Amino acid sequence: MWGLIYNLKVTTSGSSGMIFLLKFQVASYSNLDKIDVGVCIVTTSNFQKNTKRKYNHNWQGSLTYEKLTNYLPHFKSAIQLPVYVYGVDIHQG
Repeated sequence: MWGLIYNLKVTTSGSSGMIFLLKFQVASYSNLDKIDVGVCIVTTSNFQKNTKRKYNHNWQGSLTYEKLTNYLPHFKSAIQLPVYVYGVDIHQG
């Protein structure tokens, strides 16, 4: 039987740092391996730079796509499920 178990966490600040990555693994254990993949959607540094300039949004301490993809390999032994990472970017035309 197929089912969908989801846990959605939306955060706009980087105060928790990389801790949220470990939550994927904890959620997988607590749901007895019913979670097959983690999905992480973060903004790119370019997106943050442009929105800060245009809207004065404070991104201080926030995680970027570039930081996340750099840090993930260091968590390889702690996170045993696949994590898909999507970066949201903005292009000015």
